[in-house]
Amino acid sequence: MTDRKVALVIGAGDATGGAIAKRFAREGYVTCCVRRNGDKLAPLINDIEEAGGQGIAFGCDARKEEAVIDLIENIETDVGPIEVFVFNIGANVPSSIFDETSRKFYKIWEMGCFAGFLTGREVARRMKERGKGTMIYTGATASTRGAARFAAFSGAKHALRALAQSMARELAPLGIHVAHVVVDGAIDTEFISTNFPERYALKDQDGILNPDHIADNYWHLHCQPRDSWTFEIDLRPWMERW
Repeated sequence: MTDRKVALVIGAGDATGGAIAKRFAREGYVTCCVRRNGDKLAPLINDIEEAGGQGIAFGCDARKEEAVIDLIENIETDVGPIEVFVFNIGANVPSSIFDETSRKFYKIWEMGCFAGFLTGREVARRMKERGKGTMIYTGATASTRGAARFAAFSGAKHALRALAQSMARELAPLGIHVAHVVVDGAIDTEFISTNFPERYALKDQDGILNPDHIADNYWHLHCQPRDSWTFEIDLRPWMERW
């Protein structure tokens, strides 16, 4: 095993997850980027390398226990010790309670919460041996209140927040910083641009979240001295109602 610093981003998508991966790579971390289809990570890895950083793509279904165990083992053995862990899987799928199916509800919970447990457990086991590490979970407005037509997503995000709280209380005395970030508002993505053009038009007024600025907060959480650890922060545009 090398002595390289490693940051692991589960759910390294095209917006927030990718920005977080780039932020840590810029600080000299070997950034292990994970999503279910690893081939889709090629543009992100290329951006990281063009900026002078190092990124490695991994394809993994984080809902599958054996796959997660193998992923963490491979990274720890072949890349280096994981110093930073970020769980950023979304699963924001709306549906009326009258139309929701048990299959889709369960799948959203698997993606939004269960995968956070599996990946977090395996990383925590390694960090415990070293007595240090940072673990950050990405939450949403749904982490603290359930909106109409978002029962499944709200249930998963509420559960993820509770998981992070429990882990923080257990792991902090072991030297591991666990944090939860509530991202409250629309993010500058192609999805928002296409589906919510009126909201996207607020970008010029700083009315939607910039993924790079979200990522800056993740870096700040990691850099906090242990006498002043934050468990939870919430990020929203200045004009967002809450």
